[in-house]
Amino acid sequence: MPEPSKRVRSSSVDSFEAVRGRSLTRRYVSLTSHPGQSGVQPRALHWGCNDPQVRGPVVSSVHDAGKRNAIGVNGGAYGVYRALAIAAGALNPTKKPNFANTEPAFPIGPYDTWGDAKKIVTMDPWGAVAAQVFSNEKDLEVLPTIAITKAHIDIPEIRDAIRAGRLKPDGKILLADGSINVTKAAIEPVWYLPGVAERFGVSEAELRELLFTETNGSYPELITRTDLKAFLPPTGGQTAYIFGDPATIPDVNVPLTCRVHDECNGSDVFGSDICTCRPYLMHAIEECVLTAQKGGAGLVVYFRKEGRALGEVTKYLVYNARKRTGDKATEYFNCTAQVAGVEDSRFQAMMPDVLHWLGIKRIDRFVSMSNMKYDAIVKSGIEIVERVPIPKELIPADAHVEIDAKVAAGYEGGKVYSDVDVTKTQGRAGKDFGI
Repeated sequence: MPEPSKRVRSSSVDSFEAVRGRSLTRRYVSLTSHPGQSGVQPRALHWGCNDPQVRGPVVSSVHDAGKRNAIGVNGGAYGVYRALAIAAGALNPTKKPNFANTEPAFPIGPYDTWGDAKKIVTMDPWGAVAAQVFSNEKDLEVLPTIAITKAHIDIPEIRDAIRAGRLKPDGKILLADGSINVTKAAIEPVWYLPGVAERFGVSEAELRELLFTETNGSYPELITRTDLKAFLPPTGGQTAYIFGDPATIPDVNVPLTCRVHDECNGSDVFGSDICTCRPYLMHAIEECVLTAQKGGAGLVVYFRKEGRALGEVTKYLVYNARKRTGDKATEYFNCTAQVAGVEDSRFQAMMPDVLHWLGIKRIDRFVSMSNMKYDAIVKSGIEIVERVPIPKELIPADAHVEIDAKVAAGYEGGKVYSDVDVTKTQGRAGKDFGI
């Protein structure tokens, strides 16, 4: 088999190897840039403007260094794989993407909230149509940060609900084979730093310094380029799954069922029984299907915030600590705080932005017991009519430690679980797992 660098050729006069070679052997590497520096002319970005042409595009391409108006790179944590692809000889570093036929499969917005610099500060509301709306920017490479498509999803628990008679295929939302019609949007984070700072009650300067320090100085322009207000952080984004007609979501006269769900790979994907994450997510999807079948809409937003935004390594370390100390509900939050220094890093202050991007004004049924999520949404100006707790019968045996600890801490749903004595709730101990 030929070497990777010999499999791909550039369409330019120079061979791909020559182009790649130059990219890997530059004699001068600019570690940072400064406002007013010769050759630095960032495209103006006026966040919080309803007119996209006045607002301007978010420019973060490696091909537009002098005109960039955003710190970081598209794709967040995936950006490093571009470098590896170039190093492997699989990607021409001068290759620019072709966005023909990639426009949204369903139009979303624009809504008034798209021009509100307080409602949306963690994503580019024009990100799904950036390539089309800013096609007049001939001298810039404007990259999408949102993609909207349509698909079928096939979930075992939905088939179980059909067999149990809780759901019935209608041929439109829920198909005869048990799959579900959905519209889905993948969203990469784009932070407007002044707005994010305001959300957390700190100055922009303080936020920039903290982001710079806690990433071990990975983004010096957070300090040197205070004129650049947009930041594409190396974090996971979010995916919105819409059940029913997306156009009805902003209509307060059309019922909306919604869950905002934070990633839990162990449960969501692999079925770990130590938490209620997958059961609650599946219950929310079932409720969304029912609402859509009745003429309303359903929405599940999946956030990449693994392990309470502490990461999966930290989460597993906490699991070990819990099991080795008896896994008591009374110590549930303490174990996390002892390992990570904080009980939860999600905070939810930035979570409502995607709801405002969708034009939501009211959620009729909010499938969540989290006070943090509820408070953040209501504080942002969205009404929540009803909160839906997870049914008792869906809680795995070993997950009672989690749910009972949360109820005891004040999670909504306490009325449903008022008979719980948290001091008696205990999960499987370490000896049951051989640890």
